[in-house]
Amino acid sequence: MQAVVIEGPGQAVVKDVADPTPAGGQVVVRVHACGLCGTDLHLVDGVLPTDYPLTPGHEFAGEVVEVGEGVSGLAVGDRVAVNPNLPCGTCRWCRAGRGNLCQVWDAIGVSRSGAAAELVAVPADICFALPSTVSYTAAAMVEPLSCAVHGVSRLPRLPGSHYLIYGAGTMGLLMAALVRRSGAASVSMVDLNASRLDFALSFAADRVTTSAVALEQPDGYDVVIDATGAVPAIEDGLGRVRKGGTFLQFGVSDPNATASFSPFRVYHEEIDILGSMAVHNGFQPAIELIASGALDVEQLVSATLPLADYAEAIKKFRAGEGHKIHVSPTAP
Repeated sequence: MQAVVIEGPGQAVVKDVADPTPAGGQVVVRVHACGLCGTDLHLVDGVLPTDYPLTPGHEFAGEVVEVGEGVSGLAVGDRVAVNPNLPCGTCRWCRAGRGNLCQVWDAIGVSRSGAAAELVAVPADICFALPSTVSYTAAAMVEPLSCAVHGVSRLPRLPGSHYLIYGAGTMGLLMAALVRRSGAASVSMVDLNASRLDFALSFAADRVTTSAVALEQPDGYDVVIDATGAVPAIEDGLGRVRKGGTFLQFGVSDPNATASFSPFRVYHEEIDILGSMAVHNGFQPAIELIASGALDVEQLVSATLPLADYAEAIKKFRAGEGHKIHVSPTAP
């Protein structure tokens, strides 16, 4: 089969590799859609530690084509979205019900072979059956939406709150859509890429700008969310949280990055600073949101490229073109 293989930092190639076979408790999924995100870029660039060679791809959906021994509840032909996270289940955090903080955190497409390939073998118990009304394009958006579901679950979600979100890419837009449905009084978005602003305004935002200064909100915002991972955005956002407000670090930063803020202000104004890590109990709710039509995630997919064009997909992602970019072995 064809698969993307990152052989080392900056060395992502498409090549022939052996077809996977399912171990006990596993199924083989034929991939129909696989999304790119910042984590993939960090893996290609060598920013995140992992063992090379590695096939990336953790946002995906497809069809079960082979079932391993001991699998029940799944059959060949089933359409599934796959939660890529593989918590150990036995460490302190897993036993406390916080598997996304697993001490030995493992994930399809991050530390194990992923879905930027024609086929991928995955544990059956991380596969979620898809309603017939959910397309593969939409289903590959379940993983990022589930991250946003978890992010919103970390927030106070008080009706009538004013939100400021940094980053009008896919993740920022999903957060904007969810907080809008949670009773936000207003949702403002900031992105340096001006080409994204009109879409953000049509999708979920009330106000959009390339600089938060232009929004003229002198007393700040009840909730500020960073969906960029960029230190300048984080530092600016921390300064715009209203007294008694909340700052959520949702974007993925370089592990070595640091940001400056005023500890006195955090103390004196009782500002809550929260983090949100990956997926936690959000996969089925994300499927329900998509299947019900509550969120139209397909419009966020701006391009679907053949698997062979993975390098071009990465180039588009780096350039900030559109929103979510998919690769697909079945694309023409």
